[in-house]
Amino acid sequence: MSKLTAGERRAIPSSDFAGPDRSYPIPDASHARNALARASQHASPEVLARIRAHVRAKYPGIKQGR
Repeated sequence: MSKLTAGERRAIPSSDFAGPDRSYPIPDASHARNALARASQHASPEVLARIRAHVRAKYPGIKQGR
């Protein structure tokens, strides 16, 4: 997964963020996997469910735990 610069992050459309307030960017499959991993560690169950739904919709081939 490559790091996003501030400019690159601002250029990502809001629809490519899985969490609230433009958190958990998922512009590619690598970032989507990372969003799932980080959310599993730190997000509330409600936010985690939202992130899983966004990832499932955008990247149906990514396996998710549970």
